[in-house]
Formats: sequence, structure tokens, C-alpha cells
Amino acid sequence: MKTVKKIGKVLLVLFLLLIVAGVFFVYHMKPEYDGEKRLVNLSQEVKVYYDTYGIPHIYGENEIDAFRALGYVHAQDRLWQMELLRRIASGGLSEVFGPDLIGTDKFFLSIGIDEASEKTVSDLDMDSEAIQLSIAYLDGINQFIKDGPTPLEFYLTGIKKTDFSLKDIFNTAGYMAFSFAMAHKTDPFLTNVKDKLGVDYLADLEIVSNVNTEWIKNYKKPKKDSIGNNITAMVTEALGKLNIPLFEGSNSWAIAPEKTKNGKVIFANDPHIGFAQPSVWYEAHLETPTYSKYGYHIAGVPFPLLGHNRELAYGLTMFENDDVDFYYEEIHPSNENQYRTKNGWATFETVNKTIKVKDSGDISFSYKKSKHGPILNGIADQIKGDRPIAMSWIYTQMENTIIDAFYEMAHAQNLNQFTSGLPKIHAPGLNIMYGDAQGNVAWFATAKLYSIPDSIHTKFVYEPTEGLEINKQYLDFPKNPQAINPPWHYVYSANNQPDSIAGMLYPGYYLPENRAKRIVALLEPKNDWDLEATSNMITDVTSTVNTLVVKDLIKEIDVKKLTDDQIQLLDRLNIWQGDYPLESTEATFYTRWIYYFLESTFKDELGQEMFDAFLNTHLHKRLIAPMAKKNHSIWYDNVETKDKVETKKTIVHNAFVQSITSLEKDLGTETTQWTWDKVHTLEHGHPIGQVDALRSFFNVGPFPVVGTREVINNMAFGYGDSGSYNVASGPSTRRIIDFSDVENSISILPTGQSGNPFSKHYKDQAEMFINGKFRKMMMNKEEIHKNAEYVLVLTNH
Repeated sequence: MKTVKKIGKVLLVLFLLLIVAGVFFVYHMKPEYDGEKRLVNLSQEVKVYYDTYGIPHIYGENEIDAFRALGYVHAQDRLWQMELLRRIASGGLSEVFGPDLIGTDKFFLSIGIDEASEKTVSDLDMDSEAIQLSIAYLDGINQFIKDGPTPLEFYLTGIKKTDFSLKDIFNTAGYMAFSFAMAHKTDPFLTNVKDKLGVDYLADLEIVSNVNTEWIKNYKKPKKDSIGNNITAMVTEALGKLNIPLFEGSNSWAIAPEKTKNGKVIFANDPHIGFAQPSVWYEAHLETPTYSKYGYHIAGVPFPLLGHNRELAYGLTMFENDDVDFYYEEIHPSNENQYRTKNGWATFETVNKTIKVKDSGDISFSYKKSKHGPILNGIADQIKGDRPIAMSWIYTQMENTIIDAFYEMAHAQNLNQFTSGLPKIHAPGLNIMYGDAQGNVAWFATAKLYSIPDSIHTKFVYEPTEGLEINKQYLDFPKNPQAINPPWHYVYSANNQPDSIAGMLYPGYYLPENRAKRIVALLEPKNDWDLEATSNMITDVTSTVNTLVVKDLIKEIDVKKLTDDQIQLLDRLNIWQGDYPLESTEATFYTRWIYYFLESTFKDELGQEMFDAFLNTHLHKRLIAPMAKKNHSIWYDNVETKDKVETKKTIVHNAFVQSITSLEKDLGTETTQWTWDKVHTLEHGHPIGQVDALRSFFNVGPFPVVGTREVINNMAFGYGDSGSYNVASGPSTRRIIDFSDVENSISILPTGQSGNPFSKHYKDQAEMFINGKFRKMMMNKEEIHKNAEYVLVLTNH
């Protein structure tokens, strides 16, 4: 008996020690938001005031010190996120996650971001202010790596912390540029449609611009003296599983004083990016005698891509321009290392690479490059067949000055200074939105654009010795789409088609007019905008386009074949306002109906693989409304039924019945139970959260969520037959700056400021975000100091 008691006491002691060790470990792993820390290269003391949401307000005597402090505090909340983002372009994911990511690493190494970053860094002016601040920011990150606690994810994956360099900044920017590009998904798909089905099947795919949709209007004030299949399917799938944010779309608008209640500009922006944990943006407010900015930072990039101060505000959306081209290469009949050019045969360049793989040895691979770029056969799984396809991408071909552009945007004090840095953005294509305290509003499409002959269509893989020349005729920046202080007193962007420029419609992969049409409809008639009205608008969940689609489809329903319950459902749809609250049953049925309408229309011709590729492009979003209106289309006939020709009426009615059957199976026969909250949910996934046992610790959610695809509150999901609409992307922040009261401007993050799961700020904004609420972006020094939850003092001793 005494032995049992002794054993029990020993076990109790061990249990208590385990608890103490666990508490100590958790305490040690938390970010340190208060106290004093030494940063060896500081010239003067920097104080960091953390507000109640964990946002650092950094006060320094000079910019170098402030940016060094930014690097340190950014790393202690987001080092794991920084690590993942820098590894994508450099082919370093397999080292963390194992052999499943080898294909993704091969692809990213082949498209050349890492090599382009190396060249950019070798050509940098190391004495420039932008680079000096970048180096200081990196120094802050590396001091945290040396002295701070190791994030839990590093223990779980077994990787070591290593210092960050300038190349990592450019690699992260390169990944951002890649994720913006839609050509990777669209051009090979359209080429396959043309080759498999013929050109007649392209007519209804909304490839060209539709003059009847809402376009962004250009405006320049007159002078006084003048009147494949989807190449990136496997990459997207792999990054999606890792919950690494992919850039998807965005809304932004700036309202001029003539349309606001208080006579000052109101600026709104909500970039749409893949949801992940941690969320993409890190907020930080920096104040020095020469620099003041409340900014939103990408992990590992020193300058904010979104920001404001008392003088101006800026943000971004995706331009969706076409800056990627694909070329078939013709191999020499007797020498596989040569390919045809207009000037004769040329020799491929062979590139050798090595990838580190977790729990395995290094693997080596090689790929070929033509003058157009890397040959993707054997690299991208979706490139099939024997014809080599090369990819040409402006991002890797031109001088990269994007960090200089971000620096100048962040340091500008007025519209002229701000505009001067924009031509330095060559890729990705961005719509830069602007508003200021002087009453200016502006929109600029930034990218290196070029002339395209009428004879060339950019959305197909070019045949050998055809297509755009590598040496392009670039346009001067003033010829880019833009509007400065237009007479209609607002500017906006919703990734939709811009008006003509330089005598041409610039090709791109623009999203449908749905959000743009709603934004214009709300902005146009109202002249007393304030902060509250703008916050209601940025969370709007209504689509007027979808109600028109319903009315077009209902015309095709054979009511005589419906039951009384089905007719009642049809009646409810007929008066639906196109809104997406949680209790809506019409939203649920409409979404299911559209999927079966698309499947019944396109899948028989495309087959499953190409149909899935089609759903990964913007094309299917663009053609929902036109196809609903179109009475005749080659796609309506089901090619699998040889004895009859189906019509639109057949397709629509069958899709209607399929939707009812599907929803009855999933949610029961009572249509009032088909509510949107049961099928439309958002979970912020962490890479480690894929492990079931760790999901609840690392992931945030799931939450039922209002909104849908292509409404202002854009909660997007991939279509499929699962019956669940798991939100994949949406507002990465919602921010509104009112220059009549700039210190009470508002914002929200999808989860929280910190990426450290032991931090209280890991998910403290998640429910606020879901419920459409906001918090203040504090800029008043006295208020910040008075209400600071923590103060971290950084010194050099």
C-alpha cells in the first residue's frame, strides 16, 4: 500500500512538473508586448505602444530606427508567415512539408522569380533611402530570429530559423505578382477549347469586352490651352491546402468632397485575398519627425501596400491586365536541343536546380528555356502532349523597381509626389486608389502596358514564330487607364473592364460587372456620404445582377411540370432582392441552380477535367448573366444525347429540378430550412491546422457568413457538387478613412493582428469581422499613449 502511495506521489509530482513546464513553455512562446528590449543597431530609443488589438504604434527619432523596430515587432507576431511566403518563389516548400510539394517547388523555380530577385539585388543602389530602410527592417527581423522565442510551427515542422535578406523581399513581391496573374488559368483552357471543340464554341465564352457592361471611366482634366488546361491548377491546389493567401480581387472607392456630408474625401478599400491564418496584413503605425504612416504590411515587405496619414490615403485592387503569354515551340527534327525562330534555329538554355525535401534526400531537376521563357512541359502537370509550351512573363523580364515604388507611395505628401512613383510598378498590374485632405480623388492602373496589334489575340497559346514579340512597344505611363478628380466626383475599382486607352481596349481577365454596377448605383445618386453610410456600403451583400439572372431563367421554366411547393419556391425567387443574409433560402437555391445550369450547359462538351479548369477561371463568372439572357447557344445542346438537340429551356428546367433534388437530399424537404447559414461558412485555415488534432488550436472558425461571390462584401467560394460553399477568399481588411475626422477612421482584420496562436490577438477580431463591425485606427498621440495596453521600449544598450 505504501508503495502505491509513493508511486502516486511521484506521478502527481511529475504531473505538476509537466503543467509547470507547459505553462512556462506557453508563457515563453507569447509575443513580448511590454518591457524593455535591446536592438543592437539602434541609434536612439524607440517606443512601441500596443493598443487593445495588438497594433503597434511605433515612435522613433528617425526612420532607420523606426523601420528596424517595425521589423522586430512584425517578426515576433508573424515570423512563420514570413518564412512561408519567402519559401514559395525560392522552391523551399518541400523542405517544410515533404514530397507532396515537389511539383509546386519545381513550378515556382522554373518561372524564374528567384533568379529575377537575385539579379535585382545585384543591381540595387545600396545607398538609396528605400534600400537602407529595407535593410534596417530586415535587421529587426533577424534580431528577433536571434534573440526571440522560436514560433511553435518551427518546432512542429522541424525547420531551423535563418536570417532574412533583400532577396527574400523581392521573392515575396514576386509571389504576390504571380498570384495576381489570371492568364495561367485562362489561356491554356481557351486553347484547349479551340483545339478540342472548334472556334464556334468560343463565341459565347465572353472572351472579348462587352460594351453593355459597367466599365471604369478614364478622366484627365483638359489643359487650359486645349479643349493549356489550367497551368496552375496543381499550384493553386497545393498553396490552397497550405492556406497561403492567394490574391483574388478587390473593391475600392474614393468619394470627393462634393458628395460627402462634411465636405471632405472619404476613402474605402477592401482587397480580396485568400483567407488564411494568420491573415495577410500586419497593421503598424509609424511616427518619426520625417515619416507618418498607418500602414498595412505584407509579411517580409518593409513598406505598406495600403496606408494613410493626415494628408492622404491609398489602397489597391487588382488591375487584371494580361502580362503573361504562352508560345508553342517547334523542335528541330534532328536536334531536340534546338527550336525554330524567325531567324532560324536557336539552342535552348538548360537550367539545373536542386530542391531540399523533408525526410528525404535532395532532388535535382532541369528544364529548358527558349527566348520566350521556361518550357513548362514536365514542370506543370497540366501541360500535356508533345508540343513544348514556353511562358513569357513581364515580371521576370524587366527591371524590378517595385520596392522603390512602394517606398515613394509611403513617403508621398501630396498627389504629385504620389503619382511620380507609380510608373515604377511594372508588374503585377494594380489599380492604385487615392484620396487626400486637399479634396483630390484619383485612380491609376499601374503596370507596364504595351501596344498589341489588332491581328493578335492574347488569350491563346501562340503558334511557333507567331504572337507578340519579346521586345514590346511599351506605352508611357500617362497612357495607362486613370481618372483624376473626374466631374462625377468619385473614383472606384472592382476589377472590372477599364475604358479604352491609347486607342485600344487593353486585354485582360476582368471580373464581371456585378460589384462595379452595385458600387456605381450606390455612389451616383447620394451626395451626403459619411462614415456610417460608407461602412454600410462596404458590407453590402446585394447583387442586382443576380435578380436579373433569375428573371431570365424563370422564363424558361415549364410551370405545368412543377408541384405546388416548387411553384411557391419560384414565386419567392421572382421577388427576391438579390441579397445574401444568413436566413435567406433564395440565396441558397439560386447558388445551387446556377451551378447546375453551368454544369448542364458546359460539362458534356468539356468533360470533367476541363470543366473544373473552367470553374477556376473568371470566364464562368463573366458569362453567367449573358448566358442566362442568351436564347440560343451551341453549348445548350448535350453532345452525349445523339437522338435530340437540347434547348435553353431544357437546360434551365432540368437544372431547376436537379437543384431541388440536391437540396432536399442535403437539407431536407422543407424549403424554409434551406437557409444560407447552413451552406455558406468561413474557416480561416492554418497550414498546421490540416492535422485534425490541431485544427481547433490553429484554425479560426468556421463561422456562418453573409455575402457571396461578386457582391461588395465578396465572400467567394469554388463551385462544385458538394453542396457546401466554403468561403475561400474575401475582404482581407475593410478600411475607411474619413478626412473630416481622420483620427476616427475605422478598419477590421479577418482574425487578428498576431500570427502567434498563444497571443490574445490571434483571433480577437474574428467575430467582429463576421458581424460587419469595425474598430478605430488610432493616430492621436495622446490617445495612443493614454490607452496603450502595453509599452515596449527598444534601446541600444
